[in-house]
Amino acid sequence: MILAHSPCVLVIEPDESLANQLAFDLQEAGYDAILAHDANSGLQHCRDNSAGNNHRQPALIVVDRMLPGESGLSLCKNLRSMGNCSPVLVLMARDTVDDRVACLEAGADDYILKPYRAEDFLKLIRLYLKPDVDTTEQLRFGDLVLDIGTRRAIHNGRAIDLTMKEFELLKFLMEHPREVLTREQILENVWGYDFMGESNVIEVYIRYLRLKIEEDGLKRLIQTVRGVGYVLRES
Repeated sequence: MILAHSPCVLVIEPDESLANQLAFDLQEAGYDAILAHDANSGLQHCRDNSAGNNHRQPALIVVDRMLPGESGLSLCKNLRSMGNCSPVLVLMARDTVDDRVACLEAGADDYILKPYRAEDFLKLIRLYLKPDVDTTEQLRFGDLVLDIGTRRAIHNGRAIDLTMKEFELLKFLMEHPREVLTREQILENVWGYDFMGESNVIEVYIRYLRLKIEEDGLKRLIQTVRGVGYVLRES
């Protein structure tokens, strides 16, 4: 049964049969599902709701990587560029390191493999839409504050919205201040994946965080340790 306060999930899927199945499973699990069949209509839905009808703003977005016209990954980039911080899960048919990396670099939080399995899908949905813990816990590093309950950063009094992965990455760094963290440690603890070979996923998300929390003229907080990883420390 869908309640009035049920989280809204936007599904952007061109295959009508699969889209209907995803919507049915979401509704059976108690979520409010909204369907779009291409990138333009999905993006327009997010724009319309961010402009006013906020109670229908998607709490999570599921998008097929293969969309007519604009690709699902391109849509992810557009969502992030317009400031949308909702978790984005990408439906895709292949599971190679390059495919995973491409999803993350586009701004997606995770991916769902085809063929579609309802149990795996709903498990991932529940992971990302679990109720916020009622907590006032905060992590602090100088003028940077990370509120665990709201998943929002505050730097020099300025509130900063973070995507799920940006939050988890910053949280991991702030839990280990002044400690050099290797790329392997970051991948394992933030993404949970054992990436083999070269990947610049971490670099991409470090850049996202720097753009958000390191204003012009301020000291760099997230520093690169060449050939090793990253460290949160004063310059």
